[in-house]
Amino acid sequence: MKRVLALVEDATASLALLVMVLLPLAEIVFRRTFGRGIPASQPIVQHLTLWVGFLGAAIAARDGKLLALATGSFIPKGVWRRAADILASAFGACAAIVLASGGWQMAMAEREAGTNIGAGIQSWMAQMVLPIAFAAIALRVVWRVGSISGHLDSSSASVPGDLRSARRSAERWLDRALASVGLLAGVLFLRVPSILEAHSLWPAFAIVVAAAIVGTPLFAILGGTAALLFMHDGTTPATILIETYSLSVSPTLPAIPLFTLAGFLLAEGRASERLLRVFRAFFGWIPGGTAVVCAVLCSFFTVFTGGSGVTILALGGVLFPALLKDGYRERFSLGLLTASGSLGLLLPPSLPLILYAVVAQIPIEDIFIGGILPGILLTAMVSAWGVREGTVSRAGRHPFRAPEALASAWAAKWELAMPALVLVAMFSGLATAVEASALTALYALVVQAFIHRDLKLRDLLRAFGECVTVIGGVLIILGVAVGLTNYLVGAQVPAKLLEWASTHITSRLMFLLVLNLFLLAVGWLMEIYAAIVVVVPLIVPLGAAFGINPVHLGIIFIANLELGFLTPLVGLNIFLASYRFKRPVLEVCAAALPMMAILGIGVLVITYIPWLTTGLLGLLGHG
Repeated sequence: MKRVLALVEDATASLALLVMVLLPLAEIVFRRTFGRGIPASQPIVQHLTLWVGFLGAAIAARDGKLLALATGSFIPKGVWRRAADILASAFGACAAIVLASGGWQMAMAEREAGTNIGAGIQSWMAQMVLPIAFAAIALRVVWRVGSISGHLDSSSASVPGDLRSARRSAERWLDRALASVGLLAGVLFLRVPSILEAHSLWPAFAIVVAAAIVGTPLFAILGGTAALLFMHDGTTPATILIETYSLSVSPTLPAIPLFTLAGFLLAEGRASERLLRVFRAFFGWIPGGTAVVCAVLCSFFTVFTGGSGVTILALGGVLFPALLKDGYRERFSLGLLTASGSLGLLLPPSLPLILYAVVAQIPIEDIFIGGILPGILLTAMVSAWGVREGTVSRAGRHPFRAPEALASAWAAKWELAMPALVLVAMFSGLATAVEASALTALYALVVQAFIHRDLKLRDLLRAFGECVTVIGGVLIILGVAVGLTNYLVGAQVPAKLLEWASTHITSRLMFLLVLNLFLLAVGWLMEIYAAIVVVVPLIVPLGAAFGINPVHLGIIFIANLELGFLTPLVGLNIFLASYRFKRPVLEVCAAALPMMAILGIGVLVITYIPWLTTGLLGLLGHG
């Protein structure tokens, strides 16, 4: 039964993602052929994003892939780790059950209103995925605690196998029972909201901080905090889900899962090998050529996958041995790949750029153009360090041979054309951002599955499944983060920040320095997508008050959070590289420090030379 349910979940989410690809493509054809689009196509695609996101989140909970702070991994195994797992699961279950109730309230209110999204589909039917997904997540985080905890002490090694198995089983069920207290607490808060209204929230916030440290999923930290604040003010948690729904069905958000799908299709095929060959053929002759190739290739993949995690995990197995084989030091190679995983975040069509444009309400085309030169600058700075390393270590070089260069370029011609396809589709007026992302996903599918024939059916299913899981882990964080942002805006936090800044910061240059320090701290503490949703509405009014171009502000924001991926001990890239290359976290931190310093200098250059962001905008008439 469990396996059948998993298959149904995976198939439903993957089918919804496939329809998201096909509908925008059909929209392009109909508009060009008949002069009008498909009725209700856009709202259907937007609501499919809602389904893909939250079904994906439920699947991520099932597989133990919900994003959390990595600080829990420092807790030693044994009784302390077990207690931490129980606390993390209990808090996650509590937050999820409260959010499930809010989703149910919203859907039932929408049912009474009787609104339609088009094609005869009522809104409440689409919204029901929210309470269903959150309820499933609440049950699954409780169930999984029995799988991840339960560490018998060393004395159990002498216990007979049958008895040891029985003890382990009993321990799992005890852990699940203890974690279930979170479900009961959530129900209690819903039934007796006066518990929260009548008391100080400081003890609750202390529990939130503890839960975050021990590894509670980030959606529960953000959503739980939002629920505490709203319910303390006597407001129903449905308010959070209304904001979640509004963000999830925004017109440009579907571009995120579709571009991500294109990246996963590239990663599942042999695109990385073809691109490595062509870049090595053209640049391998210079000192540090392989290092330059690795930086450029990682940047290329991150543009389409939307995050450094997929890049490090997908390309690390190919690039790390290539660097070592060419004579680069292991420490340098480790640091280079750890840093390069996030290099493409400033280049179009990077997903953080799209999300920033959605939240800050600026044209996607403008922030795409604004990110080109800063993105190239950071990639060039890391590449320059690779050239230095190649010179110092006398790493092997690959002599330039015109026949090999031409042959490799011809073999990788379809992958090399992909960025041009995206930019031409969007800037020529042929397609909107969502339609361009669907076109990119179809292009990647056709190239990898039918032209190169790298992808078999099982590979396609795996690519769709992994994409759904990643998107679910991200969109659930975005959904609840926007609820927290709504509370902060309602509490006039942006206005108070503006008043404080106007009083204490007198110059634009000083504001930019403070902004960099603040955003670097945000990058340490928050995942990039959640940070965009929560923090951007707070800093946009400040940027406007100090006369900072909104596109420049966005590039500063993302560049700082890109740097946050390398923060020692808590940066996401640190842990992913540690996992992928099987090296201790402290060793990865030490290897990444030079790269962090280089990117830090790059962020300052981007901040204080606004022409890098606005120059192309002016030349292209977008200023």
